[in-house]
Amino acid sequence: MIPPRDITLLVNGREYSVQVEPRKTLADTIREDCGLTGTHLGCEHGVCGACTILIDGSPVRSCLLFAVQCQGTAIETVEGLATDGVLHPLQEAFWEHHGLQCGFCTPGFLMLAKGALDEDPSLTRDELREVLSSNLCRCTGYQNILIAVEAAAARMRP
Repeated sequence: MIPPRDITLLVNGREYSVQVEPRKTLADTIREDCGLTGTHLGCEHGVCGACTILIDGSPVRSCLLFAVQCQGTAIETVEGLATDGVLHPLQEAFWEHHGLQCGFCTPGFLMLAKGALDEDPSLTRDELREVLSSNLCRCTGYQNILIAVEAAAARMRP
């Protein structure tokens, strides 16, 4: 048996010193060891996107990574979107445009959209549709998610 490893993760600008088995996923570590439960686990195969977070600004499926792989990276979760109690434009837009129903997939969509819009806030509707198609939602039919992300993109443009 491989012994646990001591690692330090930088999540939402805060350092977390944790001891993990080398095979423990980043998603489980974020939830169990960092206490940040906004990252949801759905399929645990990288298909649904509920566990999407940002690593060094890029959207990734946290269920597909081991925590030990992420030492030295900047990890952003849905808990890091709001600043000093002020919602991020994406969170506001999801609220205003009914971009969620049950909310299970919402953190993954928010982080996916943030990564995409941070890279290019002028994505077209078709480009946004393509980006958002990588995450699954069983409730909304996606239209209001797309509308919400378009509204947020308009607010985020320089």
